[in-house]
Amino acid sequence: MYDTILVPTDGSGVAGVAATQAIALADRFGADVHALYVREDEADEGGEIATTAVAEQAATADVAATTAVVDADGPVYRAILDYADDHGVDCIVMGTHGRTGLGRYILGSVAERTLRESPVPVVTVHEETVVDEDLETILVPTDGSDCSEAAAAHAVALAEATGASLHVVHVVDLGVLPVDESGALIEELQQAGQHALESVIDRAEDVSSVQASVLSGSPYRAIVDYAESEDVDLVVMGTHGRTGFDRYLLGSVTERVVRLSDRPVLTLDDHERT
Repeated sequence: MYDTILVPTDGSGVAGVAATQAIALADRFGADVHALYVREDEADEGGEIATTAVAEQAATADVAATTAVVDADGPVYRAILDYADDHGVDCIVMGTHGRTGLGRYILGSVAERTLRESPVPVVTVHEETVVDEDLETILVPTDGSDCSEAAAAHAVALAEATGASLHVVHVVDLGVLPVDESGALIEELQQAGQHALESVIDRAEDVSSVQASVLSGSPYRAIVDYAESEDVDLVVMGTHGRTGFDRYLLGSVTERVVRLSDRPVLTLDDHERT
């Protein structure tokens, strides 16, 4: 499923977690890892140290690794995406923030811009992310949109390839509902959620185990809490939902899950089909 995995690194702690995740995926799929350092200043001599550290970690896991230090000719995220395109990368794994350690996480960062524009799946982690090499449980939230359907297709393919169990959830956002004493509106939304779940279940006929749930509450919080309570190894999400905002992640459920979940989050747009 993945042959070439790219891990951008700046030598920070979160980049080290990203390297661990990238190597675990590569080991699982027999893929190669490319460690990339984008140099913004000619006087910056940290690239070789940062990429060599990833290569040595990969060698310990018996994973083939290639290292590269490139000069930024424009934004760093563009150098990452250009490298991915030039080298046939199937998946990018990166930290949500680098050496600055911004509390805002991905907003305005290299990771956020990469997530917006990447034509291949991007797995994000932060320093507290739990990396499980076995990949036994995959969670995919769905709202029935094209983007969530693309995410579901990718999650199903991952589950089939790894033998992982698949958890599918739909969250009814009670916070945006008008007062409805009869409860008819909530029931209608729950039925729509069940329909969205069934669409994914139909795709997943070859997955070893599928568990589907309609949840309620704040969508991002429900997803984060579910991932923790079910000890999920990977969350797979589309970058935007049924509203189709051009803003992509900004202010969205996905962006908040990426910020708050202590699980790796794989994001993809609906142009990425599996």
